[in-house]
Amino acid sequence: MSILIDRGTRLVVQGITGRDGGFHTQQMQAYGTRVVGGVTPGKGGEKAHGIPVFDSVAEAVKATRANVSVIYVPAPYAPDAIFEAADAGVALIVCITEGLAVRDTLAAYHHVAALRARNGGDAPRLVGPNCPGLISPSQSKVGILPGQITKPGPVGVVSRSGTLTYEVVHQLTQAGLGQSTCLGIGGDPIIGTNFIDTLTLFEADPQTEAVVLIGEIGGSDEEEAAQFIKRHVRKPVVAFVAGQTAPPGKRMGHAGAIISGGSGTAAEKMEAFAAAGVPVARIPSEIPGLVGELLARRRARSNRPRGTQAKPRRKTGSARAAGAGRSRAGASKRRGAPARARKSDGGRGRSR
Repeated sequence: MSILIDRGTRLVVQGITGRDGGFHTQQMQAYGTRVVGGVTPGKGGEKAHGIPVFDSVAEAVKATRANVSVIYVPAPYAPDAIFEAADAGVALIVCITEGLAVRDTLAAYHHVAALRARNGGDAPRLVGPNCPGLISPSQSKVGILPGQITKPGPVGVVSRSGTLTYEVVHQLTQAGLGQSTCLGIGGDPIIGTNFIDTLTLFEADPQTEAVVLIGEIGGSDEEEAAQFIKRHVRKPVVAFVAGQTAPPGKRMGHAGAIISGGSGTAAEKMEAFAAAGVPVARIPSEIPGLVGELLARRRARSNRPRGTQAKPRRKTGSARAAGAGRSRAGASKRRGAPARARKSDGGRGRSR
């Protein structure tokens, strides 16, 4: 299984006749994604890369039964593209475009959220903007993630950074650790799907046995995710926080990656994960080792016969000494009370 996309994904590309839309349409087709339609107003009836083009998303959905949309529309028009896809009944909207105005993104976010509430919380769902999209290895790819570095397997990957997603996925694959779904949620201050949303999906996915969470400086998403993991996630999670050497007040690549008012630092986020019992990698190359170790422990517990318990960890010398001291004190206390009673009342249980 996977989350959000699979072999049943029927994709419509908004902006298919543009440079980026056209290039990545071909890449997604080559990977095996079922691209069923494209949208460019004024070019309805044409074909692009063998795909029929429609004037609107509503027309594309009606003709092709598309259930996922990916947006390669220039920033000034991308918010309207999100509105259009949501109103057309598309279940998953992936906005690759970066540079959207925060106010425009906020309007689109609330519109999608209102439709979700009206539909019982199921759809539509927005991923992005300013994200690389997502890929379920050997099943489907929506966005710009390189498919050749992925491999099917049990590790879910969620990240605010596109390029770090590629780096970590490549290292996991090289270490023999395949992925269930790799998702870039985007680096803007306002995004449609956050860490908690994605962790909820991974927790419910039977194929996903462990999760890699890649955060970065700015905002409080990582701290909130740490608390959510502590309370609700039973699968092992490994975290990495980018921007550990970033100076306060400097924006590091993403609009949302800025330390402001003394908060949002990498140190704070790493401390939050550590407090929640989540191992934190200092550098990306440590991630495969941590994931492999946690997976081995999880599988060992799963393979243990029912009714058996793990052997208690052997106490260190200081722990044994402390335990012995507590045992002696407890024994003395238990023996001492009756002795004092016998001395005070002659063994008759009364006080003088």
